Amino acid sequence: MRKKADSAPSPAEVSGQIAANQALQTVLVSLDDSKAEEIVTIDIHTKSSLGDYMVIASGRSHRHVAAVADHLLKALKDNGYGNARVEGLPGADWVLIDAGDVIVHVFRPEVREFYNIEKMWQAPDLEEETIH
Repeated sequence: MRKKADSAPSPAEVSGQIAANQALQTVLVSLDDSKAEEIVTIDIHTKSSLGDYMVIASGRSHRHVAAVADHLLKALKDNGYGNARVEGLPGADWVLIDAGDVIVHVFRPEVREFYNIEKMWQAPDLEEETIH
């Protein structure tokens, strides 16, 4: 269970956040190296227990989406993040890579526009809306 925002994080939480930030940097460097487009990072640690960050990116075609995903999977493994779970690689319309602290979605542009998951995850929390 996460602590309230006004309490100090425990050493384990600080260590976990450092690890999540390092994993995020590995993801972002790999996506940039692969020429992924429209890369968006969303901090989800207060919205979900799925992970700390969600990264959404686009590839120009089926082939580019698959190449971006393959390159990312190799980068994660080479940097000690083990074997990430992956869905959608054979079709390469929408590839989901779950690296634990970081969840990555790589889309073809038309598919990304259709699902528009950024809008859903970037929406403010209901608790945040009532406080402000």
